[in-house]
Amino acid sequence: MATCGEVLVNLLESYGVDQVFGIPGVHTVELYRGLARSSIRHVTPRHEQGAGFMADGYARTSGKPGVCFIITGPGMTNITTAMGQAYADSIPMLVISSVQSRSQLGGGRGKLHELPNQGALVAGVAAFSHTLMSAAELPGVLARAFALFQAGRPRPVHIEIPLDVLVENADALLGSEPVSVARAGAAPSAVKQMSQLLAAAKRPLILAGGGAIDAAPELTRLAETLGAPVALTINAKGMLPGAHPLLIGSTQTLVATRALVAEADVVLAIGTELAETDYDVTFAGGFEIPGALLRIDIDADQTVRNYPPQVALVADAQIATEALLAELDRQPLPLRQTRWGAQRVARLWAELTPTWDAATRTQTLFLNTVLEELPGAVLVGDSTQPVYSGNLTLNLDHPRRWFNSSTGYGTLGYALPAAIGAWLGRGDGQPVVCLIGDGGLQFTLPELASAVEARTPIIVLLWNNQGYEEIKKYMVNRAIEPVGVDIYTPDFIGVAKALGCAAERIRGIEDLRVALRAAADRQGPTLIEIDQSVWMQEVTV
Repeated sequence: MATCGEVLVNLLESYGVDQVFGIPGVHTVELYRGLARSSIRHVTPRHEQGAGFMADGYARTSGKPGVCFIITGPGMTNITTAMGQAYADSIPMLVISSVQSRSQLGGGRGKLHELPNQGALVAGVAAFSHTLMSAAELPGVLARAFALFQAGRPRPVHIEIPLDVLVENADALLGSEPVSVARAGAAPSAVKQMSQLLAAAKRPLILAGGGAIDAAPELTRLAETLGAPVALTINAKGMLPGAHPLLIGSTQTLVATRALVAEADVVLAIGTELAETDYDVTFAGGFEIPGALLRIDIDADQTVRNYPPQVALVADAQIATEALLAELDRQPLPLRQTRWGAQRVARLWAELTPTWDAATRTQTLFLNTVLEELPGAVLVGDSTQPVYSGNLTLNLDHPRRWFNSSTGYGTLGYALPAAIGAWLGRGDGQPVVCLIGDGGLQFTLPELASAVEARTPIIVLLWNNQGYEEIKKYMVNRAIEPVGVDIYTPDFIGVAKALGCAAERIRGIEDLRVALRAAADRQGPTLIEIDQSVWMQEVTV
């Protein structure tokens, strides 16, 4: 007899799942019954939040949904923060949990791991939550989940399976086939209207977000066709090559870049929420789009949020961009369009570059040194100072190589487990670098052991400023006496070594180069600690 749990594993394999993150428990062992016989690899984090962050990082580098097996009750409360991060950034994540037997649901009888309503608990951080009331429902609910991942706005999905359903006979489902759903095409009428406005524009501009990440080549061609400057959100970094003459980068929170955006007479926003942390400096508003706004998004609801458009198109970003290019090929464009954009972008960078302060310059040098030594690296960041600087100053040549938790949901502790997942998702053996501060690392420090166990050779660059320095500055700037920000700093080198990692402390650039080369040659994880005050003394720009 094949149980529901065993058929679930078979179906996940058929959908291309090759990785699961989870911590086995008495309520989830039936999910594992068929796992050892499958081709799916299992990684055990040290906390369910870590499982969610690993799944998030895996999804961002692989483009496939990250899958978690999570225990009833505390496992679900633990993973909700990670689900919130994935929800905010539209990352595909499938969380499969157990729940009390059907006759016990909501009973309040004090059962092990009991919650009144797990579905209600995760409702705010999931596209949907479904309780499987019989094994026969399994193929249908998985089809719903993967339809969302394949063709909709990807966000976490939660499927909970009662303990008695997990062991139910599911032989009749062994022949179930996966469902494939194509993404939405582009309505010709909207494409024609948009292309006419773009063709007639004197100063067109493009704002691209993470929702357009798979349309990078098409977006680059569209920008070049229009001569349009391109601003990228943090999750869209790399969609245009770093040295492209039309690239504004991710500087739209700065006054000079906002002035450029305000000059545009037609703005195409594609795959972006146009939300606070990507566009509004210090969360005080002020980002304006006075020109005609055109919006393309896979989510109809999102096309009218924050900034209402003149024309909106609900479609896949790649399909829509290809359709716009085809329509524009039929319309000869004025020569002026191919000149304005590059000239204006050059002026912008000439204005911005001298304004970087010493901290931003030294942290950018730090990041550029990493990329010089590890040119193919993925950089996974937390909320820490070098990440804030890199969000503004760093431009990469390929997408899916820079992402972090410093915007959007903004959780701490993300980078370490996400880097583990990112390395597993990338699958090409290229380096994955975790950029994290001493405060953030203490949120998920035990996941160093997970990295050792999973044999993921991630490189953890620990930026140590002995506390929550950014929050301390924020308090001081608001005339609040700092409280709770000067936290105890442990011996990270000793802890990392105790958990099985290579670890060392460096002072300056040459030390960093040597340490990175050594780390890249190792089979396991490495922690490299950088004391901020020492780095600032040793490195001058």
